[in-house]
Amino acid sequence: MHQLNYKEIEKVLLNFNDASLSFPFDDKTPVFKVANKMFALMSIDQKPLTINLKCDPEDALILRSQFKAVIPGYHMNKDHWNTVTLDGSLDPGLLKKLIEDSYALVVRTLNKKEHRRLGL
Repeated sequence: MHQLNYKEIEKVLLNFNDASLSFPFDDKTPVFKVANKMFALMSIDQKPLTINLKCDPEDALILRSQFKAVIPGYHMNKDHWNTVTLDGSLDPGLLKKLIEDSYALVVRTLNKKEHRRLGL
């Protein structure tokens, strides 16, 4: 199975409406935000790469039980975040779905003003 590299994942993450990239911690930990709220965080100095994604708590438990590459979010709220190891074991379509879900969960928490600004 094709293992997505950092540039491919960065392109997916930045393709979302109002998505931005910053490095608030160090130059090896890109943080992706929408309306200044994080929806993804990566560790690019690890091999294989890892990405932290927001997830519905019930879905998080199911994903962790089905995929060895999905574990509770490293340095994150373990109920609401998963760390996904990008070792090629996950289907790229599933990874993109997990990224979309993370973005959508964060957007859902935004206020009406932000929703209007984003055209939602």
